[in-house]
Amino acid sequence: MKGFTATLVATAGLLFSGIASAKITEPVTVKGNAFFVGNNRFYIRGVDYQPGGSSNLADSLSNTTVCKRDISYMKDLGLNTLRVYTVDNSANHDECMDLLSEAGIYLILDVNTPKFSISRDFPVASYNEVYLQHVFATIDAFSKYTNTLGFFAANEVINAANSTRAATIVKALIRDMRKYIGKHSSRPIPVGYSAADVAENRREMAHYLNCGSDDARSDFFAFNDYSWCGASSFVQSGWDKKVENYTDYSIPLFLSEFGCIDVKPRIFNEVKALYSTQMTGVFSGGLVYEFTQEPNNYGLVQINGDNVTTLTDYDNLKKQYSSTNNPSGDGNYQEGLPPSDCPARTSSWEAFNTLPDLPSAASTYMNNGAGKPQGTNGASSQFVPQNQKDYKLPGESGAPAPSSSGSAVNSGDKKKGGAAGGMAGLAVGSLWMGTVVGLGTIAGAMLLF
Repeated sequence: MKGFTATLVATAGLLFSGIASAKITEPVTVKGNAFFVGNNRFYIRGVDYQPGGSSNLADSLSNTTVCKRDISYMKDLGLNTLRVYTVDNSANHDECMDLLSEAGIYLILDVNTPKFSISRDFPVASYNEVYLQHVFATIDAFSKYTNTLGFFAANEVINAANSTRAATIVKALIRDMRKYIGKHSSRPIPVGYSAADVAENRREMAHYLNCGSDDARSDFFAFNDYSWCGASSFVQSGWDKKVENYTDYSIPLFLSEFGCIDVKPRIFNEVKALYSTQMTGVFSGGLVYEFTQEPNNYGLVQINGDNVTTLTDYDNLKKQYSSTNNPSGDGNYQEGLPPSDCPARTSSWEAFNTLPDLPSAASTYMNNGAGKPQGTNGASSQFVPQNQKDYKLPGESGAPAPSSSGSAVNSGDKKKGGAAGGMAGLAVGSLWMGTVVGLGTIAGAMLLF
């Protein structure tokens, strides 16, 4: 993540959301198609951070030893933002978040875990009160920190040309998260989505999440991009076309993952393009994948117990960051751009503009708060649907008629959410950094849409 332009406000004894701290980072806000800290444009200069990778998911933000170990290297790299894919919302994160704040580092957090996320095979079924309680409890756990930059509602749920139907549920979740933050947080916190590097529908997804009524639109959009490999260029990589495609996009846009490894070691010469005025009128920086070396070989550092060894990629990235300044002024950001037009439904884009209502059993959480966080244990919110109402979207044949456009919450329903054990056929898919991978291979349970 690029160019830390924020100022660290050290105000002893200042109270924010009931927490006293001498290290208060001024929150990031959205203005037009850019992020700001106060009156200064904010560019994300960051890395994706999940020590242990997808095979050994651990909450590094609740481990003070790990946090202290890694923050010195993050400061040395010149980072101002981390993306973390999974946390335990029942754990205490105060000390690590305070250390990050002291270092001037913000957090963008994915709200999902292996057991609590949207299923792209059964999106309607996975959008239930158990899942929403988890999401809302995660918001509660991190909204109190001023250096929580934002939340990713989901990551790469739409990962192929035939998975666009699930976008309807992603957008409904973004709507619900924004409403919950408005009711239960002392400040606005941006909510957005991290899209897969899929050219067939990435633009449709971007415009879909930025169309419609104000309450249903995303606060930002990000996508994973590995098209700049080795000694490429702004034109050769196709980044010039990405700028052209999103020139009139009205909300902040950034790269949630970048750093192609087709050519090793990585030289990261794309950094100079990303923070130049060629791009900053449209893009607000990005996150390099990833901090620690895992089996996929994208790491900047090698971790062995308490020992950290910096790799060649680390040195090359540090060199690029240190020699690349942010543009002066506001970087040509744009304000007052109109929302996107909703993409038409076709055989290759199957999302609906009418969103499902918040599940009635989740209304108590929306109205009264999520209550006690359940952490990463317990029954999953994923299950294979056994009847039509659990897999039909509004507007599909046989679906229950929505009670509204999908923007309102049934505030009168105080019924508490049922336990996941009451859902027939519980089943968990495999997960890659917060996204459930297809459940369609479960024998005898495949439903065709």
